Amino acid sequence: MKTKAGENYQRLIAAVAGLPATPTAVAHPCDDAALAGAVDAAKMGIITPILVGPKHKIANVAAAGNVDIAAYEVVDAEHSHAAAEKAVALIREGRAEMLMKGSLSTDELLGAVVKRDMGLRTARRLSHCFIMDVPGHTNVLIITDAAINIFPTLADKVDIVQNAIDLAHALNIEKPKVAILSAMEMVNPKLESTVEAAALCKMADRGQITGGVLDGPLALDNAISPDAARIKKITGSVAGQADILVVPDLEAGNMLAKSLSFLAGADSAGVVLGARVPITLTSRADSVQSRLASCAVAALVAHRRRQLAAQVI
Repeated sequence: MKTKAGENYQRLIAAVAGLPATPTAVAHPCDDAALAGAVDAAKMGIITPILVGPKHKIANVAAAGNVDIAAYEVVDAEHSHAAAEKAVALIREGRAEMLMKGSLSTDELLGAVVKRDMGLRTARRLSHCFIMDVPGHTNVLIITDAAINIFPTLADKVDIVQNAIDLAHALNIEKPKVAILSAMEMVNPKLESTVEAAALCKMADRGQITGGVLDGPLALDNAISPDAARIKKITGSVAGQADILVVPDLEAGNMLAKSLSFLAGADSAGVVLGARVPITLTSRADSVQSRLASCAVAALVAHRRRQLAAQVI
């Protein structure tokens, strides 16, 4: 059944309605869009924000935009760099389970995240997932990585794929279908992405990647179109039905995500995975619905992690 524009995002936002609001460190929410995004998510019951940044700036932005922040904790930080570090520290202290980017650069925020001694590193490599709501497409499409890893190695792609599978589980996709994209469906030693796609599939066969079904190399058409897969006689459970699209490099992923947004009218939410907590990287250009969907996705990831931690205990 094909969906209307925004319908998949509405489902994501609805999925967190019955969950407790996730404590969230919001780093430097010092412009209208950043502050309103955090407050809107709080009003929806998705997050409980801790606003980290210069108190006077946050207060001025709130007053200018007529945004009531009286109910939320504000942690003073001298400037954006200090705000990133204090937001990360709140997470290390166990006071927050999500990190949200405000009006500072992505590099500045992630710089605090990846610090070896005081950051939020894990054994996994950080990677970004776009969660695309494409009009007419039945489910959301997860595209990775189109924002962090420029030319990922095969080892990097193992983490990129596993991060995306774990995200899909948090979105209640029990056995996500993962398409490793290239320009063709045949393994060609002259095109490295096809060789790496085949290696990733074999690694999944051997248990080095778990929780999903991998196939590749696959071209985009036969990854998402059952008709294209049938015409090209490509069989298997992933062909034409992919939930996750793993791109060869950042350039390809960025072009794919933006093509869907600007030519197909898709909305894009996003989350960074591989750190101790999920991280949202919203931008001024995001729609209100995209911002809320990004928060909802990160909250679902945080909830999934709480569930897994409880099982271990």
